[in-house]
This record gives sequence, C-alpha cells and structure tokens, in this order.
Amino acid sequence: MPVDTWSVKKLYVENSISVFSREEPFANLLMDLRTKGWSIQDNFFSADFTQALVDEAENIENVQMQLAGVGRKQDHQILQDARRDYIQWIDPDKPIRTDFLKVMESLRVALNRHLFIGLFDYEAHFARYEKGAFYEKHVDAFKGESNRVLSTVLYLNEDWQEGDGGELVIYDEHNPDIEVGRFFPKKGRLAIFLSECFYHEVVVAHRTRHSIAGWFRVNNTTGKSLDPDQ
Repeated sequence: MPVDTWSVKKLYVENSISVFSREEPFANLLMDLRTKGWSIQDNFFSADFTQALVDEAENIENVQMQLAGVGRKQDHQILQDARRDYIQWIDPDKPIRTDFLKVMESLRVALNRHLFIGLFDYEAHFARYEKGAFYEKHVDAFKGESNRVLSTVLYLNEDWQEGDGGELVIYDEHNPDIEVGRFFPKKGRLAIFLSECFYHEVVVAHRTRHSIAGWFRVNNTTGKSLDPDQ
C-alpha cells in the first residue's frame, strides 16, 4: 500500500534517532557491535516507514537498474561469476529516499557518539536479486585499502519462506570457513557488520529479492588523492 509523502515525513520525525536511542533494537545493535562486530535486528524501523521503502523498491523498473559489479570507480568490473544482482544508487531525489538517507545520517551520528569510530558519510543502493541470482563469499573492504567501516543491509521482502533461498550468510571473523549465522531476507530485518572483518555471501535466490545495501564510511581524502564514492 503506497504511503504518501506527508505520512513518511511524519513517521520519520516520530522515529528520529533520539527515539531509536531509547528503543531496545538500537541498544541491542550497539551491544552487538561492541561485543562481536555484527548485529541482526528485526523491525528496526517503523512498519509504515519500512512499507514505504518496500513500495519504492518494488516500483523500480528493471531498465532503471544496472548490473552490479565488483570494485569502485576505475577499478569497477562486472563479474557475473561473483555476483548477479542489479542495483540503483540512492540519491535524495524523492521524499522516501531523502527520509531514508536522513535516518541513516542520524544513525551515523549516534554510532559515532556511542562507539567513537569516526564515520564520515553513508552511501546506499537498492539491490534486486532475480531468481537464480547470488553474491559469492566476499568482504566489503580490505584492511587498509578501503574507507568502508560498517556495512548495512535492510531487507524489503514480503512473506519470505523456507526454500526461497537468498539468505545472508555471515562467517567467523577469525576463520572464514566457519559459518556463524544464516538469515532470511525478511521484511524489516536490518543486518550491520564491520566491513573489513566479516566474509559474507548471498546464496542463490529462488524468487525476486529486494534490499537496501549501504556503507558507513570514513574520509580517506588527502592532499594527494580524492576519496571516491560509490
């Protein structure tokens, strides 16, 4: 059910980061990041706000998305043996997208306040895995070579069932051959983990799968090099 602009903005105000900081999901997220470096939280955002994001994701036409690749800027490559999802980067060009980026900006400030990790900005894209799509085991950042610090994935799928595939698999920080968790991409579930530390993968999806993947970054710009986005 579509959510009008007024409703989304009203819900965003009601669910500002001052509200999250007093809610159990946010407290649990902070504790998880402090103690193990990753967290899975269900219903992190309000139901209506999540539904507005579901509507937005489902209404993107395939021709408006691009085949995802590996690497950034001049190092970007399309490797279909590694991943087969389609993406669309999120810019603040629609009210719901603007509000989502505002929420994540507030979350960035709160994470810096509580964890002292110096996050500078946030970037994100809608991701669509069609039937048969996957993303092989990988890390989102290599130590000392990337500005990505925390990876986030918000799942936007109605009624995900056993057998639908598409699970997120997270591997042990110290032994990437050991699986520590396997999670359905169900509606409203938020995954967040240290980008450099945890290998993870998306197993083959057996139906269309929607999510928002994002990264909190530090600023690696120097006088000699410009830190690229996306």
